[in-house]
Amino acid sequence: MSAPLWQPSAERIAAATITRFIDWLAAREPSAPTAHAYAPLHAWSLAEPMRFWNAVWDFCSVVGDKGPAPHLVDADRMPGARWFPAARLNFAQNLLRRRDDADAIVFWGEAAVRRRMSFAELYDAVSSTAQALAAAGVGAGDRVAGYLPNMPEAVIAMLAAASIGAIWSSSSPDFGVQGVLDRFGQIEPKVLVAAEGYYYNGRTFDQTDKLAAIMAGLPTVERLVVVGYTRERAPLDRLGPRAVHWQDFLAAHPPADIAFAALPFDHPLFIMYSSGTTGVPKCIVHGAGGTLLQHLKEHRLHSDTSRDDRAFYFTTCGWMMWNWLVSALAAEATLLLYDGSPFHPDGNVLWNLADAERMTLFGTSAKYIDALAKAGLEPMATHDLGTVRAIASTGSPLAPEGFEYVYRAVKKDVCLSSISGGTDIISCFALGNPIGPVWAGELQVRGLGMAVAVYDDEGRPVREEKGELVCTAPFPSMPIYFWNDPAGAKYRAAYFERFPGIWCHGDYVELTAHDGLVIYGRSDAVLNPGGVRIGTAEIYRQVEQLPEVVESLVIGQDWDHDVRVVLFVRLREGMVLDEALAERIRRQVRANATPRHVPARILQVGDIPRTKSGKIVELAVRNVVHGRPVKNIEALANPEALDQFRDRQELAV
Repeated sequence: MSAPLWQPSAERIAAATITRFIDWLAAREPSAPTAHAYAPLHAWSLAEPMRFWNAVWDFCSVVGDKGPAPHLVDADRMPGARWFPAARLNFAQNLLRRRDDADAIVFWGEAAVRRRMSFAELYDAVSSTAQALAAAGVGAGDRVAGYLPNMPEAVIAMLAAASIGAIWSSSSPDFGVQGVLDRFGQIEPKVLVAAEGYYYNGRTFDQTDKLAAIMAGLPTVERLVVVGYTRERAPLDRLGPRAVHWQDFLAAHPPADIAFAALPFDHPLFIMYSSGTTGVPKCIVHGAGGTLLQHLKEHRLHSDTSRDDRAFYFTTCGWMMWNWLVSALAAEATLLLYDGSPFHPDGNVLWNLADAERMTLFGTSAKYIDALAKAGLEPMATHDLGTVRAIASTGSPLAPEGFEYVYRAVKKDVCLSSISGGTDIISCFALGNPIGPVWAGELQVRGLGMAVAVYDDEGRPVREEKGELVCTAPFPSMPIYFWNDPAGAKYRAAYFERFPGIWCHGDYVELTAHDGLVIYGRSDAVLNPGGVRIGTAEIYRQVEQLPEVVESLVIGQDWDHDVRVVLFVRLREGMVLDEALAERIRRQVRANATPRHVPARILQVGDIPRTKSGKIVELAVRNVVHGRPVKNIEALANPEALDQFRDRQELAV
């Protein structure tokens, strides 16, 4: 068996928060494990779910009232279990517990914008904004929407909404008008907070025309609060009488102590959206208590984040990793925010941020790591990165070669955590483990309190075989409901139809000999040539090792009463796919996978379509190839790329 890529030192294990948690737990729970090891703790968290989540509440010092026991009701129902049914808390209060002069937020914008806010300044800004929202008629249960770059005002507005019990929902400014209306139009916000413009890849984008069109389609919005980013005070004349500048909205509300609303554990906090590539996005509602507990567990125990840490994730406000990152404030950590292209002007900006701001957690996507490797960048040679203790990767599976690149070219002594979960649970099923080894290509562990298993097609648990990722027991961050789904039919259909009473997540995975996970792609994109199931990531791993290939996308095409594998490749600039390269691709796949994996057709494209959060959209391409409509192209960052897949003559033979 090959050796792990990284193992924590004895000193790191001793200093880790999860080690302190094990010792603390053992002192108060006679049945809790005492060994400084992950597996016994995970097993105990599943055997004693109510005790485990109670312990997370207490160890992380949640501000609130748990209420009398029992703290878990109907534990055998999924959906239907209720966590802390008598509790009262406020999400924003838990993120604003620190009020000193240390950095709470450090913001770098692409166009050399630099700002920082202390914890005291953040509290005051939230106080003024909460008062302004209340004065505008916003109350518990009303929706406040953000159409914003990843900037401090997004954090401030979200916390202000949560402090009074309003529901926050956000999207990034690269969404088009229809994409915004498809989302916010369903939830009917009372206030919209939006930036007048943003920067990306060296360009400035004016948003005022889009804002005018969005406001025309959102009649429920009583106030459009315009945040200055590319200009301090953009003209509002075209935006109508409902528009007001951010500064003017707050002007009459000096900071004061915040009267945090004490709300039920399941009070709605966030509305998130499914990717929407197969129809209008589903609106997924997450509760305050479940989100808080799950994020505290993931930040404190799985990411080892605490008061002295400085956490970063490359994300936009349209991806759940933004919501996840902001919760690091509940661990009293500093947020490092960046908005713009990670490769402008030369691919070093995020590593510059890491060094300049003493970053401890560097979060990114697998695609970013792949792109760094393809570009030949070696941050280890150009940057110090002495404070970076953990690197997290998500969005798509990180191939073994991506793991090896990080340890070869980025940093040798770092816990590389490939993590996976989703918008559906606003958290993760599989995460990092700061006291355990890292194996190439594997997500280290299944999350504490998460009864994750792998099922075969007959619903039997399997190990070291590919199957469906499922969760067999309730957990606090399950959606509390879907918007406009009063009977819960859409909710149940989304997760519980395949295996009744079992959450079926839609990932095609394998549980490894190390008790880690390998993800092979989405189940609905799994290829099935000759009845053999193939995960798309298995092909991407081989194809994208070739230096000529920048990225690829693979689908199954219905053909001759079977399915054939079709591979699309985007090549380095100026290169053309010829038969010699196609044959090299076929040889690479055949030699390192199986003959079943070898594409029947290989075609060149100039771009690969992807969602706003950077995920490639195999299903949308499959629909185009088969002449079926793509129901919501507004979910795509580059919908024009789909044209390259339409009516390809090579796929007619």
